[in-house]
Amino acid sequence: MLTKDELLVKQLKKDYKLADLDDKTIAILTYAVKLTLKPHSVTDEDVIELKEFGCSDLEVLDVCQIASYFNFVNRIAEGLGVKLEKDFYYNS
Repeated sequence: MLTKDELLVKQLKKDYKLADLDDKTIAILTYAVKLTLKPHSVTDEDVIELKEFGCSDLEVLDVCQIASYFNFVNRIAEGLGVKLEKDFYYNS
């Protein structure tokens, strides 16, 4: 919705690791996926890896907070059976 790059969107949906993205962005997405799917498995090494790819402390905090917030909101919505209004998202 935010990007007009339809090819990138298709790549991200299929496999973000194969998308035309820089290494730092791939590392950020890998961290976000791990935090989403297996939050108990996130370790200090994951943060160190992000920093090795050039993330600042603030960027690591931002990624963690954004991924966590989206996970929180999605779980609340799913837990309450909230349905999305397709017209709102697809006609914006």
